[in-house]
Amino acid sequence: MNLENNQYKIQNINVLDICAEFGSPLYVYDADKMIEKLQKMQTAFEGMKVKIKFATKALNNLSVMKLFRHYGAGLDTVSIQEAQLGLLAGFEPKEIIFTPNCVSFEEIKQAVGLGLTINIDNISILEQFGHEYGDSVACCIRLNPHIMAGGNSKISVGHIDSKFGISVLQLRHLVRVVKTNNIKVTGLHMHTGSDIVDSGVFLEAAEILFDVARNFPDLTFMDFGSGFKVAYKKGDITTNLEDLGKKLKKSFQAFCKEYGRDLEIWFEPGKYLVSEAGHLFVKTNVIKTTPATVFVGVDSGLNHLIRPMMYDAHHDIVNVSNTTGGQRVYTVVGYICETDTFGWDRKLHEVGEGDILAIKNAGAYGFTMSSQYNSRFRPAEVLVYQGKAHLVRMRETLEDLTKNQIVMNFDEK
Repeated sequence: MNLENNQYKIQNINVLDICAEFGSPLYVYDADKMIEKLQKMQTAFEGMKVKIKFATKALNNLSVMKLFRHYGAGLDTVSIQEAQLGLLAGFEPKEIIFTPNCVSFEEIKQAVGLGLTINIDNISILEQFGHEYGDSVACCIRLNPHIMAGGNSKISVGHIDSKFGISVLQLRHLVRVVKTNNIKVTGLHMHTGSDIVDSGVFLEAAEILFDVARNFPDLTFMDFGSGFKVAYKKGDITTNLEDLGKKLKKSFQAFCKEYGRDLEIWFEPGKYLVSEAGHLFVKTNVIKTTPATVFVGVDSGLNHLIRPMMYDAHHDIVNVSNTTGGQRVYTVVGYICETDTFGWDRKLHEVGEGDILAIKNAGAYGFTMSSQYNSRFRPAEVLVYQGKAHLVRMRETLEDLTKNQIVMNFDEK
C-alpha cells in the first residue's frame, strides 16, 4: 500500500474504492508483494537446489495458495484439512509436506493415503509408522535442536521445553527405532521459531542438522523451516536473507560434498511471504473520549485479528480517509465485549466517524486465526492481482453462524 497524491493505493487502485465496492471490515492482499517476497527468497538461496514451501497456516485462502503454486512454490501443512485444501488448490501430493503435531496415527495414515510427504515429530508415532509401513513409505523427521529463538515465547518452538520435534538428545534412541523398523528416512526438518533476526540461529541449527544427518544415509532433502523476521514498523530490523543465503550456501555445499551427493534445501515461509501483503480495512464507528483516552471504536475486533491481544503484536495503523493535516493520539479498539485493542496511543491524522483505517501487516495469521466470537461474521477477502481487485472469499452471513446447528424444540410435549 503506497501513498500517492494523498491517496493510499494498492497496485494503483485507491483502497477507498476497494472498500466501497466490497464493504468493511475487509482483508485485502497485494499479490505483487507476495510474488516479490517469494522471488526474493528464491534469489537469496540460488545456487542450491532450493524448494520454498508456503506455510498454509499463515493464510489458507485457495486463491492465494494457487498463486504461490503458479509461481513455483510448494506447500507446508500442519493438518489433514490444510493438506486437503492444498490438493483442491492444485498442488501435487508430493509438493505438500505434512508436519502435524500431537495428532493420532489415523491422521498420519490419511496423509499417507493422499501421497503427501510425511514429517514425523515424535518417537511414538515414528514407531507406529515403522510397524505399519517399514521401508515402503519414506518419511521426514522433525528434530528439536534446543535453540531458544523467536520474537515471542508462544512462537519459539525449538527450545528444550517445546512440544515440537524429537529432541537431538534422543538421537541414539531415534536411530535405533529407525533401524529396528527399517524406516526409510529421506528428509530431516528443523524449525526454531518465528521473527528470527540473527542469521547465526539458522547457521547454528544447520550445524546440528548436519551432525544428525550423518546417521541417515538415504536423505534427499533438509528442511530448515522458516522464521524470517518482517518489518512491523519503521526502523524494524529484519532477517538479512542475502547474508544468510551466502553463509548457508557455503556450509550446506560443504556438507553435501562430505555426504556424497547434493541434497535439496527446503524452507517453509508463511509470515515472510504474506504478512506485508495484507491489510485489514476497518470503518470507524465511534470516537469516544474519556478522562484519560480518546478511543477510536471500529467495526472489527480480536475476532478478526487476534495478534495484538494474543502476542502483543504491533501493527501500524493509518487513516486512509484523511492523509493530511493535524494528528492526534488515539487508542484504536474493536467492537468485541472484552478488552479488545488493535493499537495503544497511536498518532493518526485526525479520525472522524465513518473514516476507514488500515491495519497493516495483516496478511499472516489474520483471517486464519479469526473466529465468530460475539456471533460476529468473519470478513470478506480480496486479492489484488494484475491491477484488479478480486473477491476471493465472501463475507459471512447469519446462515454461516447457524448452518451446522441442530435446534431442539422445547415447546413439544
